Amino acid sequence: MTTAHRASSALPASPVLPASPAPSDSRLAPGATAGTAPGAPSRRVRPSLGRQPRGGGPGAPLRLARTSRRARPSRRALLAGGAATAVGVALAACGSKGSGGSGSAGDTVTVVTHDSFSVPDELIDAFRADTGYALELVASGKSGELTNKLVLTKDAPLGDAFVGVDNTFASRILDEGVIDASAAVDLPEGADQYVIDDTPALTPIDFGEVCVNIDTAWFAEHGVTPPAAFEDLTGADYKDLFVAINPSTSSTGLAFLLATVGHFGTGEAGGFADYWKRLAANGMRIDEGWSDAYYTDFSGGGEGGAHPIVVSYSSSPAATLTENGSASTTAALLSTATRQVEYAGVLAGAANPDGARAFLTWMLSADVQSSIPETMYMYPVNPEVTLSEELRRFGATSDDPVVVPADDIAAHREAWLATWTEAVGA
Repeated sequence: MTTAHRASSALPASPVLPASPAPSDSRLAPGATAGTAPGAPSRRVRPSLGRQPRGGGPGAPLRLARTSRRARPSRRALLAGGAATAVGVALAACGSKGSGGSGSAGDTVTVVTHDSFSVPDELIDAFRADTGYALELVASGKSGELTNKLVLTKDAPLGDAFVGVDNTFASRILDEGVIDASAAVDLPEGADQYVIDDTPALTPIDFGEVCVNIDTAWFAEHGVTPPAAFEDLTGADYKDLFVAINPSTSSTGLAFLLATVGHFGTGEAGGFADYWKRLAANGMRIDEGWSDAYYTDFSGGGEGGAHPIVVSYSSSPAATLTENGSASTTAALLSTATRQVEYAGVLAGAANPDGARAFLTWMLSADVQSSIPETMYMYPVNPEVTLSEELRRFGATSDDPVVVPADDIAAHREAWLATWTEAVGA
């Protein structure tokens, strides 16, 4: 049985964030002009996506939804809006290199990233001015896909450094010898509490919290008491209302699966498998990725979805504000939160290890850490960094997130995924 537990001293304290104000009782999808309750304030969601909702509303049988073939912007790129910089644009002035190369040399640092990585242009320019190195960023999929590529190419690394492997895959990076374990850099005070297996060379950069989100306006309009905990989602009041995410195809979905492992345990009776069976029996929908779940099927996400409960992030309510920005029309259930920490490191065999270390130091600098909430909508590991006003008001983090130790994840991840697949009939 896993030794999962609620957060303790193993995790640093969350940034000091005031509790979110009570969300508004009305809502309006971005770009819509009708459908709100009389006199209700309109919703300001950044940005309007202009996609059409798919079928499969409440009452539809449980099924794995196909991901649209059309490219969908990532959670962080969407939430950050104009503040975020697309990777390709950001690199236009910094030189380029084929993604199939192995490492870099001279004045270029090649960094293998997840698809959502984004840093403002001016900071990239400052990095080159301060260090003499040009950054080349190679986007390589989501966290799991990035991890697989790093492992498969460890003998001929794709770059000098990486960023974006999260705690659900971090132990695999260490076990496979992907990083240069001697290439540690100084961490901000408090960030060392995120270090895994006493290996600070696997450098913590930022964190988010995956949790259940609810459309509070929907519940107010329908006169239904909103859920407050994991257990509530299996109740009759919430039949056909919940959208989960496939943990086999999404790091967000995997994080939520781990939250249920940590909360319910792995016993044959009453464990996480039983919980997922009850969710399936209660009409849960399963989407392949976060964007489909949040923006298409969640009623509070912007496209008129039919499900008012979804797996998302504790920061998400900061992007669903009323028109005047005084309240959020969604809320995060922090009792269901689990922390997702993202790491960076110098790749073993890097052609430019000095440049890679300079990149890690730069990622932990006050300027870059301060940009993370706006460009990637994650929380910086440096607790001294000032968060955006929206995150301070509406993006509270949990004081007691569910924690599953990295060693347990590494040892049991595949078995838990197989158990989940059997439980939901996928």
